[in-house]
Order: sequence, then structure tokens, then C-alpha cells
Amino acid sequence: MGELANCPKCNALFLKTKLQTVCQACIKEEEKSFEIVYKFLRKQENRQSTLSRITEETGVEEELILKFIRQKRIQITHLPNLAYPCERCGTSIREGKFCKACQSDLKAQMDHLDHEDALKTERENSKKDTYYAYNTKNN
Repeated sequence: MGELANCPKCNALFLKTKLQTVCQACIKEEEKSFEIVYKFLRKQENRQSTLSRITEETGVEEELILKFIRQKRIQITHLPNLAYPCERCGTSIREGKFCKACQSDLKAQMDHLDHEDALKTERENSKKDTYYAYNTKNN
């Protein structure tokens, strides 16, 4: 179920969900913008365009074009000069959410945490109670 929110673009009230982040009126505007960008990129001569050129030629905001790319509505496989920023450092990438450097760094951090967890588990297991037998009879 969604929650009542103000549209970040026009401030109108709407029911916000994971899929719907703007109101119906702004969705219609986004769809018009998508059609403009899509028609522009369908032309063979425009497929070499950069993000800034697409923004200039279509009048559609760069952030909205990036949103279309992230939603995979615009496939960049046949658009060699089009990329989007890494979600961590902002470096231009063409696939995934993170660049190779950030992927390596995140993997190293996860490996370090896994190693620490293993050491902690090992320490906890070695501290198990040891029971001793005590002879109460004196011989």
C-alpha cells in the first residue's frame, strides 16, 4: 500500500508507491518527454548523441533522461556515447549500478566484514564452558 505524499515536481497530493514517485499529471508529462527522447534517438544520425546533446535537442532535463535509462526504458546498448553515473562515486558507466572501482571496494569491505564475523564466531565457540569433575571422596 502507498502513502500520501506531495509530488516532488508540482507539490500536488498523490498516493506514493515504489513504482509511482510523482502524481498522475507529472507522469503524463514524463511520458510526453519520454516520447520526445525516444523519437529523437530512433533516428540513426542521433544515436551517436551524448547526454548533453540529447538534452539540448529535445529540451528534456538530463535527470529525467537518466531516470529513463535507470528504468531501462532507454536501452543504451546501441547508443555508444550515452552513459549514466555510478550510484556511489558518479563515474560514467554503461551497465550495473556501480563502476568497477566501487564494485571492488564494496567487495573488499564485504570480505572484511565476513572475516570479522568468522573471527567473532570462532572466539565465541572457543569460550564454551568447560566442565571439570571434582572428587569429593577423600581416599
